[in-house]
Amino acid sequence: MILLELFWGFLRVGCFSFGGGYAAIALIREVVLSHGWLSEEMLSYIIAVSESTPGPIMVNLATYVGSTQAGVLGALVATFAVVLPAFCIILALMAVLRRFVSNLWVRTAMTGLKACVTGLILAAGLEMLIANLALDASPDLTAILLTLLLGGIYYGFQPLFKRKLSPIALIALSAVLGAVAYGI
Repeated sequence: MILLELFWGFLRVGCFSFGGGYAAIALIREVVLSHGWLSEEMLSYIIAVSESTPGPIMVNLATYVGSTQAGVLGALVATFAVVLPAFCIILALMAVLRRFVSNLWVRTAMTGLKACVTGLILAAGLEMLIANLALDASPDLTAILLTLLLGGIYYGFQPLFKRKLSPIALIALSAVLGAVAYGI
C-alpha cells in the first residue's frame, strides 16, 4: 500500500509542478505532510540537504522520502513517479515544439510562466519561513547570522572580484559554515 501511495503522491508532484524543483516545494510539502511521511521540521532539513546535494531537488526529495517510508524500493518508486511525467512531456514536446518556438503566442506564454514560477518559489520560501518561525518561539540567532553573512559574501563578491560568485561555491561555503556553526 505504501508503494502505491508513494507512486501516486509523487506522480502528482511530477505532473503538477511547473518550473522545476523549487517551484514544486509547496506541492511536495503538501503531499508529504498530508500523508504524514515527515514532520514540518524534518521536511525543512531535508529540503536544505536536497538543495546542497547534486541533482534536482525534486528528485532528491522524492528519493529521500521514498527511502524513509519503504526502503530502497520506496526510493525507486517515488523517484520514478516524480520524473515520469516530465520525461513523457519532454518527449512529446520535442516532437511538436520545434515548429512553434518562433511563434509569438508561445513566446508570450513562456514569459508568463516565468512570472508564475517566480511567484511559486517565493510563496514556498515564505511558507517555510512562517512555518519555521511558528514551530520555534525563539529564532535561531546562528541561522540568522549565517544567512546575513552568506548574503553579504554573495552580494559583496562581484564588486570585489569583478565576477559573480559561483552557486556551487556558495553552496559549498554554506555547507562548511553550517557544519562549523552547528557541529558535524
